[in-house]
This record gives sequence, structure tokens and C-alpha cells, in this order.
Amino acid sequence: MLDQKYRWKNKQIRGQVAVVNGKKAPTKLLINARFLHSVLRKWIIANIWIHNDRIVYIGEELPKLTTDCEIVDCSGFTLVPGYIEPHVHPFQLYNPQTFARYASQTGTTTIINDNLVIFLHLNKEKAFSLLRELNESPVSMYWWSRFDSQTEMDGEETIFSNGDIQSWLEHDLVVQGGELTGWPKLLAGDDLMLHWIQETKRVGKKVEGHFPGASDKTLAKMMLFGVDADHESMTGEDVYKRLMHGYNVSLRHSSIRPDLPVLLKEMSELGLQQYDSMLFTTDGSTPGFYKQGIADMMIRIALENDVPIIDAYHMASYNVARHYNLLHHHGMIATGRIANINFLEDEQDPTPVSVLAKGDWVKRDGQQIQHDENIDWSKFDMEPLQLDWNLQESDMQFSMPFGIEMVNDVITKPYSVTMDFSIENLSGDHDESYFMLVDRQGKWRINTIVKGFAQNVSGFSSSFSNTGDFILIGKNKEDMLLAFNRMKEIGGGIVLTEEGKVLHEIQLSLSGLMSEKELPSLIKEEEELKKLLIERGYQFTDPIYSLLFFSSTHLPYVRVTQQGMYDVMNKTILFPTLMR
Repeated sequence: MLDQKYRWKNKQIRGQVAVVNGKKAPTKLLINARFLHSVLRKWIIANIWIHNDRIVYIGEELPKLTTDCEIVDCSGFTLVPGYIEPHVHPFQLYNPQTFARYASQTGTTTIINDNLVIFLHLNKEKAFSLLRELNESPVSMYWWSRFDSQTEMDGEETIFSNGDIQSWLEHDLVVQGGELTGWPKLLAGDDLMLHWIQETKRVGKKVEGHFPGASDKTLAKMMLFGVDADHESMTGEDVYKRLMHGYNVSLRHSSIRPDLPVLLKEMSELGLQQYDSMLFTTDGSTPGFYKQGIADMMIRIALENDVPIIDAYHMASYNVARHYNLLHHHGMIATGRIANINFLEDEQDPTPVSVLAKGDWVKRDGQQIQHDENIDWSKFDMEPLQLDWNLQESDMQFSMPFGIEMVNDVITKPYSVTMDFSIENLSGDHDESYFMLVDRQGKWRINTIVKGFAQNVSGFSSSFSNTGDFILIGKNKEDMLLAFNRMKEIGGGIVLTEEGKVLHEIQLSLSGLMSEKELPSLIKEEEELKKLLIERGYQFTDPIYSLLFFSSTHLPYVRVTQQGMYDVMNKTILFPTLMR
């Protein structure tokens, strides 16, 4: 289907019309269906005819032919459109396929994905081939086109080339540019980024911002540059300012920013009672957070906070499709749309008991039904890491005069090193640990100290990071090397060691960045890692995001990057990386 120019060929459309004409039978017939009619903004009862993946008729009539047609009596159920998650980072230990499968069980049948990992690790041809293969699943997958790496990378100007960005923007499955984590460069005069925004608008697609704490004037400037939406509101006032400038606003509830109840309360206090310009997002949360659900969780929170019921469902479906110009395919139960339908026992409970995605059952009476084959990731050069180099004891030298201090899960600031860190073991009487970022190819390293990560983590290694380079943290150099060697042995992952033993590991067999395991299994592994880290003094909420953001220069104040210790506010390299 995806190798053709249009979603449905002429022959397929003629066949759909033939169903309405009574010359062919539909493949599914939903009778006595009480459903949300998003245009009328009311609940109505009708019969819904589905032919393969498309709704071909809604109304009082029944088809003349029902040969080989599955007839479903919907009495006792309430039907709503399949939910849409508009801001997915599908690489937070899980991979796009396993996230999509899990999401479908909660009623989320369309996801709009960050392309950063694919963009950085695959060439354009293989990346686009992967996009096509992923979209053959029952879950509809769309993508962003990033304009920057959100860190300081070696050779970023050649990686984010004009030709590659242009190709991504013109791809049929790409619906937006961004998110704009590098917007300060835009303000500072980066005309190439402005050109990409202009090109995004030229091809009729949206631009997503990333503006935490942005001032009123900054929001105005970004709207002038062409940004359409932002998901970084942390207060009701933030929501109000964005609406004032005409933004669509994604209300976020994520593992590091579980803000939705506060946002809704403060919006109510400000008199904001119009929800047409608002969407929901979980903003790429880590696995354990999704035990609560995805869009269904956010709808439930909205209902608990007195959001009108139709608005609550629209923020997870109709509003998203309208924003991304996808209403002709998604966001409502109506003739001509893809048959993504959630079956609820009650509209007050947004978690579906049954789910249709592209006209196929992916969940029926509470049981998962899997249609898609596992992706052969080796075709896309995503295999277990095979490193042909080793870390040596000589690499474990820590003499930098200052380190990084964790303010919270993701913010790091500089601090002066006053202790002697030339010793092999650090005391558990303080929360300072050795910290290393090591090149994926083994060419360079940077050694410093991290304060606030944990009190008693002896050895820790991760191939999961912003750029795929390796992070080592710990109090004991031997346990740090053990953790690195075990990470290398399992082909990439996260490893925690203590007293010469491996305490816990999460294998990330897809380039050291993602797991092939389904989310329920991965959730257990992540929860155990978090438990062990908390027992050893990790004081924040999301260690996976801490790993991801150590190098992320879209956040203050000091970051450890491929180019060295980086001062975000002054945009300077404080200490360069050391060649090995």
C-alpha cells in the first residue's frame, strides 16, 4: 500500500463504492452502534459498514449483502475514535513496533513519532524502508523531521544536511518539522533552520516547538518564524500565553513532567474552558509510566477534572487529526475514514475492551490479537553492538577541576571539585561519583565527576544515551569496568554492578539503544533497575531520562557532549574531549 501514490487505489475505491451500492458485502458490520459523532458533537446510534480498513457507510441502513461479513452487535458498548498520540519518542528502551503494539491495547491506534534515532543511525534509504515496514502494522505511524540533534555533535552540519532534511519533509509519512529543541540558534540568526521551517510550511505540514519557560515575546517571535504548536506548558499561565499567540497546545503528562492535573486545575482557575486548540501527549515516557495507560490515562484524568466528556475524547483524537491535517483519514468515526475504533463499556472509562485498527481486531474482549510480524532489525543495521576495542585502567583518570551537579532528573549545573578523585574507590559518605562519556567507536573520552546521581552506585554502564555514546558512573573503578565489559558482552544495554558482580542488566540488542522485548517484560526490567538505583541513593524519579539528557544541550546549564564539557548558556566548550 505504501509504495503507491495514494492510500487507496482507484480499484479499491470502486470496490468500496460497490459495497454501498449493494454489489459487494462489507467485511465487518457494526450494528446498533452508539458512538461519538465528532462533527455533530453528540452521541448517536447507527450502523457502521467497514470494508477492509475503511469505513464506507454510517447510517440507519443495513447492507443488502452480508456474505462472509463479520456482524458485531454493539449493544451495550460505546464507540469512540481510535486515540492519537501526537508526540512519541519511540526509543525509550522500547522500539517503535513494541510501543505501537502496547499502545494499541490501550486504544491508541495512531502515533506520531520522533525520527531522531532513525535519522542519526540509518542512512536515508534504509530509514524510509523502515518507515514503510513499520506502517504495515495495524497501528498507523507518522513521523517528525528533526532539524537538530539537541546536543553538540561532531560534524552535525553534515549529518543534518539540507538534502536529507528536504527528503524527510517531503515524505508522505512525515507530518511535521521539529521539535525545535535548537530554537535559540534560530533566534540567533540561523537562516538554514528558518529555511527548513519555510519548507515545512510550503509542503503543508506543521512545526512543533520546544519552549519551556519561554517569555511572551519569545513565543511571539516563534509564531512569526512559523511554529504552530508547543508541548512545554508547565502552568496554566503557560497554556494561556500560548493560546493568546494562536498556538495549538499539547497538555503533557509524562514520566518526568506529570503535569496534567495541575494544568487543568490552573486552566480552570484562569477561566480557560475552550479545548478545541488542545491535545494530549505523554511525551515519550519511560516504560514503567505506561502501566497507567497512554491516551486513555489522560482522558481519564481530564474527566476526573471536570473537562466536558466530548472535549476530553477530542483532545485524544479529533483535535489531533485536525491539527495535522489528517481528518480525512483519522480522528473520527465517519464515512471514508480508516476504521480505527475503540469499544468502551462506558464513556466514563476510556480504556477499551476491544479495539479495531485499520479494520482489524487488535484487541477483542480484553485479549490481544497480534497481526504484524516482528521487524527483522538486522536489515536496518540495528543489531547487537560488536565493539572491537576495550577500556583500559589508564582511561579511568579523573582530574578535572569541576564536575556536574544534578539539580533534578534532567538539569545539571557546574560545581567545583574539592576532593581527591585520583583514588580507586570513593566513599559512600557523599553523593559524588566518577562519570565518563566514551565514544561509541572508542576514539575519545571525557572524565569528570557527577554529584547527586547516587550515594552508593558502585558500577554502572549504559549504551543508552542521547547520541549512543557510552555512559559510565560509579564509586568503584573496577566495578565500572565490569559494568562496561558486561554491557559490551550482551551487545549493548544498561548494567549495574557491585562488589565484582552484576546486579541487574537490561539488554538493548538494537544498536545498544532499544530492546526487542515487548513492553510488559521491559517494564519489569526498568522497574527493577529503578528500585535498585533508589536503594543506592538515586533521589529523582526517572533515571532513564537522566541518562538521555546528560548530553542534551537544549537544557541548562552544563552538559557532557561529544565535543566536551559544554556551557549551554554561553555556548562554549569548557573542556574538550580527550583522544584515546
